[in-house]
Amino acid sequence: MNKKNISRALLICAGLGFSGLVLAHGDVTPQAVNVDGLEPLGKEWRDENPYRAPYANNKLAVEIGTSAYNQNCARCHGLEAISGGIAPDLRYLEVGAEGDEWFKERVINGAVRDGAVYMPKMADFLSQEALWAIRSYLDSVHTEE
Repeated sequence: MNKKNISRALLICAGLGFSGLVLAHGDVTPQAVNVDGLEPLGKEWRDENPYRAPYANNKLAVEIGTSAYNQNCARCHGLEAISGGIAPDLRYLEVGAEGDEWFKERVINGAVRDGAVYMPKMADFLSQEALWAIRSYLDSVHTEE
């Protein structure tokens, strides 16, 4: 093989490897979350995280939320909520009611850009309890920019 053909072959291999990374994200199926031990919240969505300390057993909510986040959110938002650029870095989500408002809107309505679904309506798949537990986990890893 001459240098030109070797270069072409390397570019093709690199392109295939990169396209595999892009396509590896693909469609995902949300995983069930066991919320045993958390206060049941019912169908009506709360405006603020009811599991935020000191209102509730925040330690259990964070534990459940950590597992739920890793199963359902990390593939886009990154391990430990550190985004690799595909989706927002959720460590910077505001703590408190303002962050809760954005979080609630996003998990209920999802995100669509130019007709493409960037985030599914997670509330269609996960309970309010599971989603507020995820929010509790996000509060626990919050950092300032």
